[in-house]
Amino acid sequence: MTHPNRGRTDKRPYGPSLCPRLTGMSGRDPFCRPRHIRRGAALTLLFTSVLVAGAATGALPQADRKSAPDEARSTVPAGHQADVARAAEEAMADGKSPMEAAKRAVSRSGDRWGAVYSRGEYEEFEETLDGQYTGVGLWARSAGDGRIEVTRVRAGSPAATAGIRPGDLLRSVDGRKTDGRPVTEVVSLLRGDTTDAPAGTAVRLGLERGTRTWTETLRRAQLSTDSVTVRELPGPVTLIRVDTFTKGSGDQVREAVRQAPPGAGVVLDLRGNSGGLVTEAVTAASAFLDGGLVATYDVDGEQRALHAEPGGDTTRPLVTLVDGGTMSAGELLTGAVQDRGRALVVGSRTFGKGSVQMPSRLPDGSVAELTVGHYRTPSGRGVDGRGITPDLEADEGALQRAETVLRGLAAPS
Repeated sequence: MTHPNRGRTDKRPYGPSLCPRLTGMSGRDPFCRPRHIRRGAALTLLFTSVLVAGAATGALPQADRKSAPDEARSTVPAGHQADVARAAEEAMADGKSPMEAAKRAVSRSGDRWGAVYSRGEYEEFEETLDGQYTGVGLWARSAGDGRIEVTRVRAGSPAATAGIRPGDLLRSVDGRKTDGRPVTEVVSLLRGDTTDAPAGTAVRLGLERGTRTWTETLRRAQLSTDSVTVRELPGPVTLIRVDTFTKGSGDQVREAVRQAPPGAGVVLDLRGNSGGLVTEAVTAASAFLDGGLVATYDVDGEQRALHAEPGGDTTRPLVTLVDGGTMSAGELLTGAVQDRGRALVVGSRTFGKGSVQMPSRLPDGSVAELTVGHYRTPSGRGVDGRGITPDLEADEGALQRAETVLRGLAAPS
């Protein structure tokens, strides 16, 4: 995603960034100019499940999907950004850790999606959104009982080579138990943030599968996200899968649509999409829309809008595939094409994460990300805590169902 403080051109030592983050992965707001940081990149506005680093080494700090909707939509007390900043400043003056003080303040605030990251953790963000990261190639989340569950394993990664599978429980990292730890902290352990561990360094994982427990020693590797993949299916059907909205993924979607065979329909597979850069999701929406509204969002009561670029393909049949792992920027795109009548949505209800965070630098270079608002689909639907209901429910065989629907849309009337 992106990082704080290094190479900044502004003179203030810390404070709120000029732009908010839309919870989910990360996304730069095209309507405001964020501050500059290391390598001239801007503080990324996040629009996923808090850490895009999860896509890198194995942990997306997702909340329990079964949390009560009212809790998920609860309003964070106004002014909690100032409370967190004040706690950090007071800790700094007392010779204590601003980051730890900020974490306590966020916990007290009731901000369900608020989080505090170390400088190193936040610096992983931009690297990942640039399409490169150091890790072991697994995704994970809290299982809801304090345990950490592997949800996905990247093909060809160290985790895949070791035989780790979705559903396995990650019980320890380098001898440190993971039970009860925030997923963000587990990410940090997997990456070796505290020791600046580069690719090639070893990490020892304690794992559990059913009644079996074992230990695997993996070596971290430099991996690419390959967030967009394209396949041609019989029909003709072009299958475009987007895992996360990393830098350039929106243009990859647009190019895939342009290169699709004449008359071919498109299945846009957003199952398990953990979010990403908002601008990339909007660019992807522009592949199917001729301009117009993609989403609205508020930042401390101020309404803002995201619009597609004109010139998209508005006639090619489109089906969007979603599931309970589709979140944030993935939900933003889904809501746009559904509300605009551009696509039929097939699958199961999406995750339901549509909150807006504002990143703030703390005196020690760590970053607090605090909820300031929520986004809505073009028709005004709120997503946070609700998710998006597909037009056609499908679980097993969802892709086959999507292909069948697509052929029906393409058939002459």
